[in-house]
Amino acid sequence: MKRSRALLLLLFLFTFFAANAQQVADTAVYTKYATDTIAPLRFSYHQLYVPGGLVAAGLATFWNKKEGVKNELVELRDNHFSSFRTHIDNYLQFSPFLIAYGLDAAGVKSKTDFMNRSAIMFKGEVMMLGIVYILKNSVKELRPDGSAYNSFPSGHTAQAFAAATLLSEEYKDRFKWMPYAAYGLASGVGVLRMANNKHYICDILVGAGIGVLSMKVAYWTHHYKWGRKKIVFNPADY
Repeated sequence: MKRSRALLLLLFLFTFFAANAQQVADTAVYTKYATDTIAPLRFSYHQLYVPGGLVAAGLATFWNKKEGVKNELVELRDNHFSSFRTHIDNYLQFSPFLIAYGLDAAGVKSKTDFMNRSAIMFKGEVMMLGIVYILKNSVKELRPDGSAYNSFPSGHTAQAFAAATLLSEEYKDRFKWMPYAAYGLASGVGVLRMANNKHYICDILVGAGIGVLSMKVAYWTHHYKWGRKKIVFNPADY
């Protein structure tokens, strides 16, 4: 209960800070309205580098070798943090979503309007959950604590990185530090999953890659058919 209250306090402070930071950001960043178009996130190959690298790194550490990185990290955890337990990762995985909608409710407008943003979120979530479900039930990797055969990939981490991608895309033009904060929160979820002895490093890396890519695909394929569209832009770019 104390951890839940601490998380809610963290989210409140995060939202309050960003809302006040808007006054500074507004001197250089403006909002433009268009009735038919929005500046969408278009596909480019360089956007595949991060999720592709995460998945590749995860697969490279996947094979269960006794002296491999995945088992070495579990052994390190068992030797130094064997009694560590927390449930905050169950809540923290959704925090970027809460921050995104909390900022919007506080008057800090996002790049995409509520309806289109929600549609993007829904599509990204469906893709992410579908991929994670299929892999968990196909690979059937035993968790490091031996509790179940559904370790690969980490659903919590995939969820956290999908949410972080949405938060980053919606506010990175207004707040340059937002991607660092968003993905920092998501990375914290992955670290906690390993600290709880629920996942190997390979599960975390692949889960992160799936989360990022799923939400990116949702943006790339969205047609922005609802409502009046907002475009946040920097005059220096024009």
